[in-house]
Amino acid sequence: MSNQNLQRDEAAERSALITTTSYDVSLDVRQAADPDVPGYTSRSVITFSAAEAGTSTFLDFIGGGVHSVFLNGKGLRVEDVVDGARIRLDNLQLENQVTVTGTALYSRSGEGMHRFVDPADGQCYLYTQYEPADARRVFANFEQPDLKATFTFHVMAPADWHVASNGVETARTLLTSDPATARWDFATTEPMSTYITTVLAGPYFKAEDRWQATLDDGTSLDIPLALYCRASMADSFDAEELFRVTRNGLDFFNRLFAYPYPWGKYDQAFVPEYNLGAMENPGLVTFTDSYVFTSRATDAQYQGRANTLLHEMAHMWFGDLVTMQWWDDLWLKESFADYMGTLGVDRATGWDSAWVSFANKRKAWAYVQDQLPTTHPIVADIPDLEAAKQNFDGITYAKGASVLKQLVAYVGFDAFIAGSREYFRKHAYSNTTLADLLAALSAASGRDLSGWARKWLQTAGISTLALEVTPDATDDGAIGSVAIVQEAADPVTGRDKPRPHRLRVGLYDFDASGALVRTGSVETDVDGSATPVPDLAGKPRPALLLLNDDDLTYAKVRLDPVSLDTVLASLDRIIDPMARALCWTALWNSARDGENPAARYVDAVAAFGPAETGIGVLLNILENACTAVERYTPAAGRDGVRSSFLAAVAAELDRAAPGSDHQLAWARTLGTLSRHEPALLPRLRGLLDGTAPLEGLAVDAERRWHLWHALAANGQATLAELDAELARDTTASGRAGHATAVAARPDPAVKAAAWQEAVHGTALSNQQLSATISGFTTAPAGLLDPYVEPYFECLRDVWDGRSIEIASRIVRGLFPLNQDLAEGMAPADHPVLRRTDDWLAASADAPRALRRIIVEQRSHLLRALTAQDAVVVSSAP
Repeated sequence: MSNQNLQRDEAAERSALITTTSYDVSLDVRQAADPDVPGYTSRSVITFSAAEAGTSTFLDFIGGGVHSVFLNGKGLRVEDVVDGARIRLDNLQLENQVTVTGTALYSRSGEGMHRFVDPADGQCYLYTQYEPADARRVFANFEQPDLKATFTFHVMAPADWHVASNGVETARTLLTSDPATARWDFATTEPMSTYITTVLAGPYFKAEDRWQATLDDGTSLDIPLALYCRASMADSFDAEELFRVTRNGLDFFNRLFAYPYPWGKYDQAFVPEYNLGAMENPGLVTFTDSYVFTSRATDAQYQGRANTLLHEMAHMWFGDLVTMQWWDDLWLKESFADYMGTLGVDRATGWDSAWVSFANKRKAWAYVQDQLPTTHPIVADIPDLEAAKQNFDGITYAKGASVLKQLVAYVGFDAFIAGSREYFRKHAYSNTTLADLLAALSAASGRDLSGWARKWLQTAGISTLALEVTPDATDDGAIGSVAIVQEAADPVTGRDKPRPHRLRVGLYDFDASGALVRTGSVETDVDGSATPVPDLAGKPRPALLLLNDDDLTYAKVRLDPVSLDTVLASLDRIIDPMARALCWTALWNSARDGENPAARYVDAVAAFGPAETGIGVLLNILENACTAVERYTPAAGRDGVRSSFLAAVAAELDRAAPGSDHQLAWARTLGTLSRHEPALLPRLRGLLDGTAPLEGLAVDAERRWHLWHALAANGQATLAELDAELARDTTASGRAGHATAVAARPDPAVKAAAWQEAVHGTALSNQQLSATISGFTTAPAGLLDPYVEPYFECLRDVWDGRSIEIASRIVRGLFPLNQDLAEGMAPADHPVLRRTDDWLAASADAPRALRRIIVEQRSHLLRALTAQDAVVVSSAP
């Protein structure tokens, strides 16, 4: 049985027994460019102490074999001490040194040391990614966050490569025995956890800069900066803009946190086939190279990239300087970084819509996650590493950040920052739990936050807030009374668990020009199931009462009937961008929850989307509308809803300003909808071959593959055409686009081949696997029905035989999610739901992480079927 899945209690026992001091790690990747060489030599020298002599512990290592183990100078028999992913160390002394030499394996899954050969030029690139526990795939270590140590890295690699790690480079020496090879030595780091160590190696393009500042306390900082990307992407690498955001962020966070940046240098590498958006390795942050925009990108994409840059920068303090003790408190770093990333964009860049984007996009992610049966408290119960892997979700990130925004409204920004500063000073280079943070924030704010934490951080689920408005009995135009009604059922116990909310109710009316503007607001504290708002009594009834105005709290909002009528008639007249975004969110939640038919949301997007000035909001509502059409609209009416919306999208594409972000947004939507609707395929073909160009629209590589996807899904792209397109776009993204388009063709033989590659083959990298699954699941109704039973039959084999990253992509991506509700059928009676329930009932012993994915996908399917079953609800009495 595999022993890779470290349990929380095992980690606690190990950290009670030992204290790690230092690692000296040597890696030999000289032969990385040879695809026939599967691995590389890895050597770890670890010094640590034991609480008691004579005790035993274990190291973690997942690789191609252990060659030797020396403990305190004595060689141990490898066959005696190596057991799967663990190396047993017996008879410890009070002070110990262990040296492990083995073969680590290159990865194609993005876990450990990922090896990538760029199809554009044949160059080989390496980078590492560890969170939560894949450093053990690169070097032997004690793989848990609370066993911090200093790290010194040495790397042997081709001499013409760039090599980087967390510490600054201290020496680079050509090997006399092999002048084509060099040895890089890096400075010893400050104490850190294993999962945030990193190595980068390859013929990367490198740009350099510096950030210098004198802080308010007189501290002078001089931080070297570097940026890396693949050589083939150098022409698209906007290094100066990235440096600008970086310098602004360092200036902002150093002053805000009043704790000087502690990691010596600040490198940022944009790497291929990355499983995440980014990773906060101190001194060398890694990002997906999707952030190197090789095709036309919108302002929203640039803002999103800036948010990620500043999110990772905030981690240099929240997460790296002070680290959670175990993965239960993952939120201690991710929630704070999510909040601080948005704050940084708002305060330290030229964008003024950061919080609108947060309300519109990030919180929507949290709302989705928090309504699944697998929802969990922000402070989660993480019994093992597989559970930790699944916990990087919308609750840990976006809900946690939303709750921190509510906390700032509750205690005040100054108290929040003062508490954070004390937290850094007291716990630098150590590990913490919820109690440590609450102590700092309570002391700074003068409030006992334990009760607040119980209600917000230690309960699961989402509150739904609504206004109950009673007209004044004597004055038809006035408000009689208003109460804020809160529903907050615990998803596990079913008991009502209302949370405290500090929020605003905005009053909006039409001005002389017809614009819908805020005419007043009332701030109030909500607690319990019903909270009166006496300050609204007697006021003239406005056209719109907007609950949670300015988005201070975390809750779903239902519009009262009068306000809903106003929004459905005049959403485009709301002047304030945040108010518009909140109204869009309320409409979307109503559609997702089956409160109103999805077609009503689609109609609203068609009617008011053209007037939406915020490109981020427009992109989001257009994406939502496509989902509403394909998954939430009943099959009987879907073609009509799609055709009507497609016509509106095409009209807006023609009306959009040439070269604008809005033109690009409408063009993307045209391609997405056309995967299931052939009416405008001749126009797509004309865009591709240049016979029907649209002024200002860049039909670049990304756009071309998007169009090919639509043509292929309708059987109007041949394999020869797709191969010819790949020949003109030999990039990694081109290869992924080709894989998607090829697998999207509506041919049973094509689907069978894609299924075989994804489920039973091992040749696909992480990026290629996801691209193939995306194409496979683009299919007309009924074509994928033969794969429902094979899906459930293969689950255990996939989970047991693949890495957790790859297995998760297969299990989640191939779930038969796109289903239709037959007329007269109850959603819960759908055959795929019943088959899912049968599998869950028969697989009680399946790994928790696998069951979690299945339970979540089942919930997504049930929600879609329930939305298809929705009927029109009158919005006015």
